[in-house]
Amino acid sequence: MANNPKTIHRRTSGLSPEFALLGFLDQSPAHGYELHQKLIDQLGEIWHCSQSQTYNILTRLEAQGFIEGTPQPQEKRPDKRELCLTESGHERFETWLDVLSPCSVRAIRIEFMTRLYFLHARNPQAAFAMIDSQIEALYAHLERLKSHLIDLPEAQTFNRLGMSLRVSQLETLATWLESCKSLIPLQSQR
Repeated sequence: MANNPKTIHRRTSGLSPEFALLGFLDQSPAHGYELHQKLIDQLGEIWHCSQSQTYNILTRLEAQGFIEGTPQPQEKRPDKRELCLTESGHERFETWLDVLSPCSVRAIRIEFMTRLYFLHARNPQAAFAMIDSQIEALYAHLERLKSHLIDLPEAQTFNRLGMSLRVSQLETLATWLESCKSLIPLQSQR
C-alpha cells in the first residue's frame, strides 16, 4: 500500500459489496454460496445483502472480466462453480484498497470499514496507517464545512441547521475513528 492513499471524491449512493466479494476472492478462490456466507459472517453488520444479490453481483463481475468461474462436477448434483479473481479483478481490488473513502458517515460506515477489514487481514500496520490517513482527510473536510457554515447567512436557518448536523456527525465520526486504533487487534485474525 502506498504511504499516501489517494482521495476519491464521488457520491456514495451506489455503494455495493462488490469490493468485499473481490477481496474474499483475493484471499482465496470460493464458490458463490461460500462468498455469500463470508459476507454475512465477516461483514454482515456492514453489508446487508441477500443471496440473490450476491449472485447477481458475481454474475456482473464475471461478465466484466473481473472474476472467472471453473465448473466442478458433483455426484448427483449440479456442477458447482469455483470463482477466482482475474488479473484485472486483482488490479481493480488493489486500486480500491489504496484509496480513502469519501468523508461521509455512510461511506465511512460501509466502504471504509470494508477496506479496513481487508487491509487488517493482510497487514495490520497498513490498516492503522489507513485509519490515520482517513482521520486526516476527515479533519480537512470538517474545516471546509465549518468555514462554509460560518459563511452561510443567518437568515438561512435550515441550511445552517443542515450544515451544523453534518459537522456534528463528522466530528463524532472522527472521534470514533480515533477509538478504532485501540479496538483493532495488532495482529490479523484471518
